[in-house]
Amino acid sequence: MTPTPHRTNPRSHATNANPLRFGYGTNGLADLRLDDALGLLADLGYDGVGLTLDHMHLDPLAPDVAARTRKVARRLDTLGLGVTVETGARYVLDPRRKHGPSLLDPDPADRARRVDLLIRAVRIAADLGAHAVHCFSGVLPAHLADLATPADPAATADTAEDTAWKRLAEALTPVLDAATHAGVPLAVEPEPGHLLATLADFHHLRRILGDPPALGLTLDIGHCQCLEPLPPADCVRAAAPWLRHVQIEDMRRGRHEHLPFGDGEIDFPPVLEALTATGYQALTVVELPRHSHAGPHFAAQSLPFLHRAARAIPAGAEGSTP
Repeated sequence: MTPTPHRTNPRSHATNANPLRFGYGTNGLADLRLDDALGLLADLGYDGVGLTLDHMHLDPLAPDVAARTRKVARRLDTLGLGVTVETGARYVLDPRRKHGPSLLDPDPADRARRVDLLIRAVRIAADLGAHAVHCFSGVLPAHLADLATPADPAATADTAEDTAWKRLAEALTPVLDAATHAGVPLAVEPEPGHLLATLADFHHLRRILGDPPALGLTLDIGHCQCLEPLPPADCVRAAAPWLRHVQIEDMRRGRHEHLPFGDGEIDFPPVLEALTATGYQALTVVELPRHSHAGPHFAAQSLPFLHRAARAIPAGAEGSTP
């Protein structure tokens, strides 16, 4: 399978001085038809879209998904929008369990359902010309979290985590094989509360898997503010060699709540400066999944904010190296 070439929006605001390309996530536009959401983003001047595969937006389980994917690919091409495929839909596999089943579930058949979804996402991404497929680990299952015993709780907890990491590595192996074949990187996101929650956790997974070339990183700037020991701009620099996808929103320290720009604590010009300096050229996607009730409003507000932050980068800083 040969991936479709990545698309460039002729109305893009990216320039040589500010090469960053901004997108908006469809999980923040869940009340719009996908065709309308894509048209909105193009009209607003976005360079691309973070497309979350979900029942209302290119359902990956639909029997006619191949035909639907071709239609979306044509629409993206007409609009000049780039795309990342995201797989964080809450109930796309199970109508009762948020993000279930995960790659860590105790039932191998349930884990296989998530693996199948990710492999479908890789194929869809290749057909769309996406620059990456996003995924996350899932939370430590209750049956493992409850294994600690009064006799030796630390040792038992270590065993539980070892089991979870082994499951994660085994589940991701066929997905990485599919990503390698398709030529689309798999960009794993550290997610607060999940087994893989931090940049250090990502590197732990990378070492377990033997550092496969298809394995990359999704860096959420808000998550860096929430729980990483380094400031967000330093996280960008540290993550640069593995960076395949970026999500961006405001956030406060110690609180995992995606906020509109200006409602949190992040200083964005240094973050965008760091992204520019690393040479990152894929999409930087606004991630406001709990703001679909006013999605068009926040999409319209977010892009000018990011452009202002980019213009605030000191002259000459764009060409610096980390």
